[in-house]
Amino acid sequence: MRIALIAALLLGGALGGRPARAADEGATELAKKTQNPVADLISVPLQSNFNFNTGIKDETVYVLNVQPVIPIKLNHEWNLITRTIVPVINQPSLFPGPNSISGSAWGLGDINPSLFLSPAKSGAIIWGVGPTFTLPTATDWRLGSGKFSLGPTAVALTIQGPGWSAPSSTTSGRSQAGVTRT
Repeated sequence: MRIALIAALLLGGALGGRPARAADEGATELAKKTQNPVADLISVPLQSNFNFNTGIKDETVYVLNVQPVIPIKLNHEWNLITRTIVPVINQPSLFPGPNSISGSAWGLGDINPSLFLSPAKSGAIIWGVGPTFTLPTATDWRLGSGKFSLGPTAVALTIQGPGWSAPSSTTSGRSQAGVTRT
């Protein structure tokens, strides 16, 4: 019985060691994909921002950006990558005055979806272009613009090795509708 158990453990260890190298190679590929904003990989990055010394009261505004990225294969040459930024905001009162004007707010900000058309197979430079939108979805008027906006967006980057990328992105939105707040 002991011999069978030892043989099973040794055999399991020998067989289990083979996929470890493949797992390491897979982990390297996964690490590269996580650095690439237009990779063929579903991800949900969370970006945590603290904006210190905001307003006359020098308060700290906290913004958690939930940013799901979903690739859609259009054909063997092109992918459509969707990236949506959903801000969850905690904004204390920033200015003195009545609570109806200067009060604190907590909730969702304006949601910003972007679409990137990107080659399915990329070279040294990875890129994507498409439209971006700002949807007036804020749960409190203090947390958003109250306007629908749209414009172009683009991203380009190169990955220099495990853990090293050189990204560049640009977005431009122009208000299309909504009431101007004063």
